[in-house]
Amino acid sequence: RLFLSVTPPLPVEPTVTISPAKTEALNHHNMLVCSVTDFYPAHIKVRWFRNDQEETAGVVSTPLIRNGDWTYQILVMLEMTPQRGDIYTCRVEHPSLQSPIAVEWRAQSGSAQSKMLSGIGGFVLGLIFLGLGLVIRHRKQKGKQLGKR
Repeated sequence: RLFLSVTPPLPVEPTVTISPAKTEALNHHNMLVCSVTDFYPAHIKVRWFRNDQEETAGVVSTPLIRNGDWTYQILVMLEMTPQRGDIYTCRVEHPSLQSPIAVEWRAQSGSAQSKMLSGIGGFVLGLIFLGLGLVIRHRKQKGKQLGKR
């Protein structure tokens, strides 16, 4: 005889991520997606906040999706028009959690994003030139030592 265990597993904490549906642009209509995955049991509460105020308008949710391994997932979308400095929070309450999970997404202007990328690019280029300078200096010193022998 073969006995299969049908006992449900222990509670599993959800994984929560936020991503914009399209490339972020300030003052343009967009949608944030709160992806809540790999949790058990199915009972879950997902809420959106903008600057610590709960958002109820423009919230759309998929039905609960079974993963086939006892766990579930759900997507909860928020239609929004990001303004500079806005902080959006997806807050998840689940029986496996001692306290809710809160994941933040901050609205940035495209210019702020490009400034950050330019800064990172400049820093990396600086490191490359510093490394090249050190290699050249090291080789010159090695050449001088060989010439003395």
